[in-house]
Amino acid sequence: MPVLSEEISLFPEGLLEDGTLQECGRRWWVVYTKARQEKALARDLLAREIPFYLPQVKKTSIYGGRRVKAWVPLFSGYLFLFGDDEERIQSLTTNRISRTLYVHDLDRLFTDLRQVRQLIAADVPLTVEARLDRGNRVRVRRGPLAGLEGTVLTRRGETRLVVSVDFLQQGASVEIEDFMLEPL
Repeated sequence: MPVLSEEISLFPEGLLEDGTLQECGRRWWVVYTKARQEKALARDLLAREIPFYLPQVKKTSIYGGRRVKAWVPLFSGYLFLFGDDEERIQSLTTNRISRTLYVHDLDRLFTDLRQVRQLIAADVPLTVEARLDRGNRVRVRRGPLAGLEGTVLTRRGETRLVVSVDFLQQGASVEIEDFMLEPL
């Protein structure tokens, strides 16, 4: 079966670039969707031209003995909305949202989202990490992930870099070599 194409995950394209937070009246909201409504909500927001970010990763599953590849949300049930109060209310009229969560530390969330986007763009195998604990903070010195900051952990003899969205207490991890890391 063919790979199901990736749907738009970021609108507008430059949303996660520096200076985005300076837009007057707009702020980040974490949107908790109804079950399996993340992509449908993203399509609705795109049609209404409301800025959002829905991180997606490729997942392979086996159904009836066949491999099926699809793009799925990295954080199940969550979408990140960047809008003013009116745009947030417009998004609620889609009837796809369970609740919106107020973000107190906008700069931290913005930084976390930029790092998650860079990690996905590196096109390396990711593992979703939930209920993260604090570990040793590191920065990647070289390679396609250079500049990323995260937490290092060891699982089954593998060194993994965890890039987290602290607000959700979730993140994604990737296998990495020790020599590529420096402590913060």
